[in-house]
Amino acid sequence: MTPDLFTDTGSSTMRAKGDLDKMSVAATSPVTYELEVGGQSIDLTPYLGKPVQLKHTGVIHCGYCGVETNKSFQGLCYKHFMSLAQADACMMSPEKCHFDKGTCREPEWGERVCMQTHYVYLANASGLKVGITRGGQIPTRWIDQGATQAIAIARVSSRYLSGLLEVLFKQHVSDKTQWQKMLKGDAEELDMAAERDQLFETCSAQLIELQNTHGIQHIQLISHSDIETFSYPVLNYPEKIKSFNFDKDPLVSGVLQGIKGQYLILDTGVINIRRFSGYEVEFIV
Repeated sequence: MTPDLFTDTGSSTMRAKGDLDKMSVAATSPVTYELEVGGQSIDLTPYLGKPVQLKHTGVIHCGYCGVETNKSFQGLCYKHFMSLAQADACMMSPEKCHFDKGTCREPEWGERVCMQTHYVYLANASGLKVGITRGGQIPTRWIDQGATQAIAIARVSSRYLSGLLEVLFKQHVSDKTQWQKMLKGDAEELDMAAERDQLFETCSAQLIELQNTHGIQHIQLISHSDIETFSYPVLNYPEKIKSFNFDKDPLVSGVLQGIKGQYLILDTGVINIRRFSGYEVEFIV
């Protein structure tokens, strides 16, 4: 849905008001971003180089039940943060999955989300890192991290197994993106295939052991796959990173210099849109 345009004091002004959600992306070159505000999808491309403003009204809604909450817990109210499977510790650390113990918070959700094909990947956003994602989240996951290069290196039959591989690989490769470095420019290009091959060689014995334990049909290494590359709509990268926080300052304004990962880059600082899902804002251009 496109927000209405109206004239204000002789100039064309666009306004949209509602709860924020993570930006929608399309793997074009450069990546296309849409800001999600109150169910409205706003293409940000035309607003590069223009003054924009995000003003938090002070209202926060739970992304699950929609009720107003004083504090956001990963986009949820406290009740659902403590009860939903999507907020359980095993989502951040899949190797801690306890589905087989019968203690999953939402077994049906677990079947639908966790007991499905996942991929282990290498990405280059601020340097080489290992990560995991569901099959349907490629390449969105890579774009959300601000990766300029990415490659799938393993296909597994559950989130738990992807976690076991990630634990193994992160002994040799970082599992974190340095977001400040990512926002200062494109990462230095890497030979992603060579990095994959080196990782497979280094972890060869442990990989064979995992395949023998869980079945080679459930842990499939991908020795040949395309390397995906991404470019981002950025006019200027900042030399220093100042991060905006709606919990400390409700007003974010400046000239939109670019978008990368889930960050808006303004000439006055950066803001992680995904972090503030459920925050009611007014967006003004």
